[in-house]
Amino acid sequence: MSTVKEARVVAIVDDDESVRDAVLALITTDGIPTLAYVSAEGFLNSGQLNRVGCLVTDIRMPGMSGLELQSKLNEGRYKIPIIFITAHGDEKVRMQAMRSGAVEFLVKPFDDEALLESVRAALNS
Repeated sequence: MSTVKEARVVAIVDDDESVRDAVLALITTDGIPTLAYVSAEGFLNSGQLNRVGCLVTDIRMPGMSGLELQSKLNEGRYKIPIIFITAHGDEKVRMQAMRSGAVEFLVKPFDDEALLESVRAALNS
């Protein structure tokens, strides 16, 4: 069981239901409160942004991409640590994400423990 300051939640944004459900189960099993969204737009319109201590999101999604979501959050001055998960891990995209403030960039399939460690670090920063 991890200790998370202020019981902040982790938001998961991924259009792939199997990935979203697997990440949700992994993080929830670690005792961390978690919310899941099918789209970046759904997350932005959820009214939950101020509760989110960490965001785990895919890069490529229908509608708004993960990088566009990151840009919107930066524009709104939301200081949410972002962990990107993607099957399309090219170096240019990784560099763009990291330069814009991402805390981690994991390529699918990623190691479960690596994701959990990144989430814990983000929540406790």
